[in-house]
Amino acid sequence: MDFYKRALELNEDSIKNRRYIHQNAEVGLELPRTKAFVMEKLREYGLEPKECGHGVTAMLGRGGKVLLLRADMDALPMAEESGLDFACPTGTEAHCCGHDLHAAMLLTAARMLKEHESELKGRIKFMFQPAEEIFKGAADMINAGILENPKVDAALGFHVAPGRLPQHLIAYNSKGALMFSVDGFKITVHGRGAHGAYPHLSVDPINVAAHIIINLQALLARETDPTHAAVLTIGQISAGTVANVIPETATIQGTMRNNNKETRNRLLERLKEVAAQTAKVFGATAEVEMISEVPPLIGDPEFTDEIASYIMEQSIPGLVAKNDVSSNASEDFALVVDRVKGTFINISAGFEDERGNYPVHNPKVQFNESVLAFGAASFAHSAVQWLKNNELK
Repeated sequence: MDFYKRALELNEDSIKNRRYIHQNAEVGLELPRTKAFVMEKLREYGLEPKECGHGVTAMLGRGGKVLLLRADMDALPMAEESGLDFACPTGTEAHCCGHDLHAAMLLTAARMLKEHESELKGRIKFMFQPAEEIFKGAADMINAGILENPKVDAALGFHVAPGRLPQHLIAYNSKGALMFSVDGFKITVHGRGAHGAYPHLSVDPINVAAHIIINLQALLARETDPTHAAVLTIGQISAGTVANVIPETATIQGTMRNNNKETRNRLLERLKEVAAQTAKVFGATAEVEMISEVPPLIGDPEFTDEIASYIMEQSIPGLVAKNDVSSNASEDFALVVDRVKGTFINISAGFEDERGNYPVHNPKVQFNESVLAFGAASFAHSAVQWLKNNELK
């Protein structure tokens, strides 16, 4: 089956689906309009969708191994400035990361795979996920059983990439981490308040917070293997209401990211120790709350190369592949890949003209809709080939 040819035949519907989701952007776990639309389309295509946590799932095939295909479908809490006539009108939500394209591609892939369900050498489970941008959607669907009943044997996800890129480019990593971990944290320092004229009567939480921030940076400078990339950023600090009063508490919020699981685990342990012990030196206490906990996205090497080979064997003009690609950004599909064999592949939705001037999360970003047929075909073709070639393994 030439899935790319079929995807081109269905491209008008793919574009309509993408633009509906784009114009009706929603953020977080609760995506009522988006979820209802996805379920309506799946039923229209002959599938039987079900809610799974705050997301949507559906199944195709009977017996055999199970391959999970995943697309996220949430937007960002920001205004859109793309100038497109189907831009989200709210001014508070925008699909500036491309999740609307992911959902549309997977809908078309589901439609094509349903047309060939009798030929499948196994089963396909679809995962339409909310809340990727806040790193809660994958965990939500995992906790709701997306990887069980039937148990998933392997998982595949795509992410579109805007910018100055050629069409039909894939970028992946079968040698290491494609994307970094993300551990968001909030440290609350509890001290003792006092008048600013009498600092000796206080335990100043602002002073303690400042020392914690400095000491945390030493974790990277002196406790991290230089060959393991790591990032620790403090993006928010809050304390006090007036200039002449020492407050009771101070809060620090930040994010830590790296590309090595062992390094991540050690740094997380040390982050909590440094916060608590630094506070103790000054007679204060510090509580560490983890806001997000996502490991680095490290695909199974053999499976990654196998999926890349299926994509590249399609009869699609100008196919280009780049291996050993890595990004400091993070993606909660890592929680799936951490539990089952899987991989994640970036596919170009870029332009080679001025429309490619903006990256993801920029309010002016645009995505090349030619990726819809490419992505849908790659989902479908890879799924069919993997099930066929792994039926007896």
